[in-house]
Amino acid sequence: MAATDTADRLDPRARQLLRTLIARHIHNGEPVGSQTLARHAGLDVSAATIRNILADLEDSGLLSTPHTSAGRVPTAQGYRVFVDSLLQLKPLPEKEVARLRTELPIGIGTQSLLGSASELVSAMTHFVGVVSVPRREQFAFRYIDFVAIDNQRVMAILVFADNEVQNRLIQTRRSYEPGELERVANYLNAHFAGRSLADIRATLVQEMRTVRSEMENLLAHTVELAEQALAPEGGEDMVVAGQTRLMGLQDLSDLDRLRDLFDAFTRKREILQLLERTAGAPGVRIFIGEETGLASLEGVSLVSAPYGSSGQVLGVLGVIGPTRMAYDRVIPVVQATADVLGAALESSRGG
Repeated sequence: MAATDTADRLDPRARQLLRTLIARHIHNGEPVGSQTLARHAGLDVSAATIRNILADLEDSGLLSTPHTSAGRVPTAQGYRVFVDSLLQLKPLPEKEVARLRTELPIGIGTQSLLGSASELVSAMTHFVGVVSVPRREQFAFRYIDFVAIDNQRVMAILVFADNEVQNRLIQTRRSYEPGELERVANYLNAHFAGRSLADIRATLVQEMRTVRSEMENLLAHTVELAEQALAPEGGEDMVVAGQTRLMGLQDLSDLDRLRDLFDAFTRKREILQLLERTAGAPGVRIFIGEETGLASLEGVSLVSAPYGSSGQVLGVLGVIGPTRMAYDRVIPVVQATADVLGAALESSRGG
């Protein structure tokens, strides 16, 4: 049953008790008993009535009772109902948004921005910050130069609109004279600056099909070099910050579980795939415990939001922490940081 359906079936007293219990548990980490709820829930009902409602919530799978306690704690499904239906969110205070803008300024380069963003969300939430890295072909090309390394290898030096520089080694079918390399670079710089790599490759192939002139040799050389120099390539695909912040949390004190989680951070692939699942939907997405589908993340939650510019999603920023996290704090931090990161990239991306 969906969390919204479960929440709709709860009467106002049950909703209030569930909201209060989860808020108290998030605050102090302890199981919450009926006497505590009687004092804090603001309901004019007896302790016996509260116990009956809690038993119903437990039967619904929203709460569980630890073996050593008379109190109850939320399940992953309980957190889901809380986040989707009971949580009251406020925007991040303007003072903190201003701090984000100061720490993520325009013009410092994409890699520096991503590193700062992951460090910031980690510091502001005390959990792990993760940011997926945009593909280079999403950024406009500004300038290229070629340098011959030996008879069949050429170094391509690419400068992008966000001032990032990449060096790519190209294996060529024949040797190139310095003058030929210069002419190819001049042609690309004159005709394609400000366009994306995919656009440049497609245009060059099309031009090769149609041109029949003295430009044909130059275009043939340009296509051979550009096929490799401007091709999509791998590289660092995710920036992670603050993993050690998880080591002191009582909710993640199981060493085997913590080791599995750190292995997942090292591999990155599974977490990156999880982030990419959220890229298509606007706003904040939350995976709680087993909702991630990853055994290594069963005891944690991921709060994520896409970031981008000019209406195009470039990547996803998120926070990974225990399921018992202050969602009312973490969600606005993630959303605001993603917004500020996208705005900082807007002016530097070009295209």
